[in-house]
Amino acid sequence: MQAVQPKLIIHGGAGSSLKGKSGAEVVRRSLYDVIEAVYALLLDGASASAAVVRGCQLLEDDPRFNSGTGSVLQSDGQIRMSAALMDGQAQRFSGVINVSRLKNPIDLAEFLQTSPDRVLSEHGAADLMRELQIPLHDPLTEIRLQEWIQERRGNFTKEMAGVVAEKELVSSEAGRGTIGVVALDDQGRLAVGTSTGGKGFERIGRVSDSAMPAGNYATPHAAVSCTGIGEDIIDECLAARIVVRATDGLSLQAAFERSFTEAAKNQRDLGAIAIDRTGAIVWGKTSEVILAAFHTGDRIGDSLEAGSGVMVDRAD
Repeated sequence: MQAVQPKLIIHGGAGSSLKGKSGAEVVRRSLYDVIEAVYALLLDGASASAAVVRGCQLLEDDPRFNSGTGSVLQSDGQIRMSAALMDGQAQRFSGVINVSRLKNPIDLAEFLQTSPDRVLSEHGAADLMRELQIPLHDPLTEIRLQEWIQERRGNFTKEMAGVVAEKELVSSEAGRGTIGVVALDDQGRLAVGTSTGGKGFERIGRVSDSAMPAGNYATPHAAVSCTGIGEDIIDECLAARIVVRATDGLSLQAAFERSFTEAAKNQRDLGAIAIDRTGAIVWGKTSEVILAAFHTGDRIGDSLEAGSGVMVDRAD
């Protein structure tokens, strides 16, 4: 296959607006650091799947985002994380649900790509960690602990935690914390990964959309990662719906526009990022903001100060 221009888009969640330009700049720097590191891998010939895994690892390691280190706490004070990886070329989905004491949940999702049993829940994932001799890791941060203590005092009146773990960066309205990476490599292959610590303060055992095709899906035609209220994403089956429409012949932009029109009509609170096999980079949201950044091959850009609805960016 003739080499193509790699493309990359990532997100760090969606929800309420960032506070001013200083808040946007802090988040932008975090996102751009990941974009620069992962795009360099794509230029060196890394596969889309390898690039996605590395991007997810870097975002999971940034305590500012709600995945890996920095994940929110559930109502019982425990951290339970979920992640998924999908190789668009092979149309192979793998993931883990409600895993604990792990630095990078995406690593388990990557390992499960070659397993006959490709989605594991909490106990099965813990057994797999022991089998792979993955060291235990405490993902708890002080700001997430204090966030939980404050909400416990109020008997968990909030339905979810903040999207960004910095008190001065977001408005008082809750955000929706997830990270996601979509990549197109130089062989034209697509992949997508999504990872989350959940909503925060939720009922024990609640499962997010991130480890479902509703929130993370790819074919050779398109790949989509979602963020927002997981239940809304599941009800719309958003990632799979967009990808199927693009696979069936709609342009990626048209697939987004139709899907987000439906989601807005149903009063959903969500966002998504995507790339298709032509290199089109698209993102959309019904929330105030989606924390996304992208690389077209010619430049880096982001969605932090973009308008509402569906946006498209491409190099050609």
